[in-house]
Parts: sequence; C-alpha cells; structure tokens
Amino acid sequence: MTLIPWEQAWQQALYGDGGFYRRRVPARHFATATHPPLGPVLAEAVWRCADLLELSGVVDIGAGRGELIHALHRHRPDRPLTGVDVVTRPHGLPDGVGWLQGPGGAPLPDELTGLRDVLVIAHEWLDVVPCTVAQLDDDGVARVVLVDPQTGIEALGDPLVECDHEWQQRYWPLAAPGDRVEIGLSRDRAWADLLARISHGSAIAIDDGHVLLDRPHGGTLAAYRAGEPVRAVPDGSCDLSARVAMDSLYHDEIHTQTAAFEWFGVRSTVPDLRAARCDEADHRRRVERSGAVATLTDPAGFGAFRWVIVRQPRASAPPQPRGGQG
Repeated sequence: MTLIPWEQAWQQALYGDGGFYRRRVPARHFATATHPPLGPVLAEAVWRCADLLELSGVVDIGAGRGELIHALHRHRPDRPLTGVDVVTRPHGLPDGVGWLQGPGGAPLPDELTGLRDVLVIAHEWLDVVPCTVAQLDDDGVARVVLVDPQTGIEALGDPLVECDHEWQQRYWPLAAPGDRVEIGLSRDRAWADLLARISHGSAIAIDDGHVLLDRPHGGTLAAYRAGEPVRAVPDGSCDLSARVAMDSLYHDEIHTQTAAFEWFGVRSTVPDLRAARCDEADHRRRVERSGAVATLTDPAGFGAFRWVIVRQPRASAPPQPRGGQG
C-alpha cells in the first residue's frame, strides 16, 4: 500500500496518463449546467453578461467537450470564442472557434496570454483543481490526509506547511477532531494566474462553493461514476471534485447564480398558451427555456452556485487571494 497526499493522487487520477478526463467522456458520468437543456440558457446569461461589460468574445476555461462553446456559438455565431481543456479539440466544434489544450488542473496553456476584449468564464473548473486535503487530529493539529490511490484507504500525515496552515486559519477554521478541510490555496493561485493572462476584459468563476459563514465541517471531496455518487478512490475510474471556498478567490463581487440571472435579466416566464395555437414549435421552445431558467435559478440547486466576478484584472501583477463574506 502506497500512501501519498490527496492532492497528488487527485491530479494523477484526473489528468495523468490514462486519467479520468483523458480517457472518458465526463458527460456520461455527470451532468452540469452546460449540458442541454440548461446549456442554451446558461449561454444566454453569459452573453448578456458580456454585453453588460461591453466585451466581444468569450473564453471558456475547462470547456470539456465543448458543450458550453456550442451553445454560445448558436446564440452568437459571429462572436469570437475559445475553449481550453485537457483534451484535444472536440470533433464537430464550429469552424472559427479557437481551442487550446492544457496539462489539466491548475496549469494553463502557455499560449493563453494577452487576452483582450473577452469575458473569461471558468465554469466548474476550480472544483476539479486538486488541492490539499487536511483533517484535525485528536491533539487539535491540522494534518495532511494521505491516500492509497488504488484502494482509497487514508491516513493522517504531517502537519500542514505554513502557507496552507495560514490559509486554513484564515478561511476555514476547524473546531473538532475529525473536521476536514480542502485547502483552497491551489485554487486561489490558479485563479490569480488566469487573471494575470487578461490584458483587457473580465473573468467569472462559476462553481458550487461556500463562504465563511457556511463552511462544511466534514469537507466536500466527492466522487461520481455513471451518474451516481461513489466512494472517493483516486484510481482514475471516477470523477473527483470538491466544492470551492469562493470568498478566498480574488474578487470584485460575489453573487449567487439566482441573483446573477436576475441582474442579467434572464428570467423564467410562463408562455402564453394561446400562442401555442399559432406556432406550436415556438411554444415548446419557450416552455423548455422557462423550465431551464427555473432549474438554473432554484436556490436549492443550481441557483446556489456562486459567481465570482472580476471586472478588470490588474495588468501589472497577478492579484493576491483575499477574503470576504460573499
């Protein structure tokens, strides 16, 4: 049995040779808001945000197999689009849409730099950026959690290094032995690196996350296979993710998805039944859109996702992580 830090095992399980994201189609194992029938409405919200910020194009970080890119292109086929992911350019991506392949996780492609006049969207990217998992021991010391990649068996290792300990003390206090934390420093740094690549534009991180007032006590590391939750074993056979401490990310604003959609004017409206007699197909589309908006803004579901917004990153240096209540 070989025990290594969860962060290392997680990176290898998702992005290493034969990793989950390299050899499997994630959509067969879990669905996100980028997939139909929700994707077209999410794309509508993204374009409305870009218009409000007076930006022409969109860059999609963690673009998967291009689900959101396809929806964005259908809305605005004349606008510049670029996808970034660990996989090669997906088959069937529209001509003119750019694609960059990166190492996976926090590292971004070297070519992704000097971005101008774009809204950069990181939709459920940071929750699959591996990070240190720690647990409070019986003596009140936060220790790195080690794991065997083949069996998922865990043990406690060394105390947190100073920078991780400082992050934990500031952003995710632990109270009782057994309490767990996903140290968000790797996500903060990945986000800061992304912001540093924007010369003129804005960025939004959209993720299932939490803020200081609602931190979970037991951690959030989870695994999924074929649409079902399974035991977290970093052997490459399942997706691994953990919710994001959104308020530790550098930000100008943090909104719930419900509030963000309201701001952009993306609302659920009940279609007029009388219109169905004139154009049944159009009526079905309106009903589907209304249902998708309701799903995406449900406070008990996708509506609780948070949008971390940076309106104009500082060009001189990568912004440093900072806190806030969100």
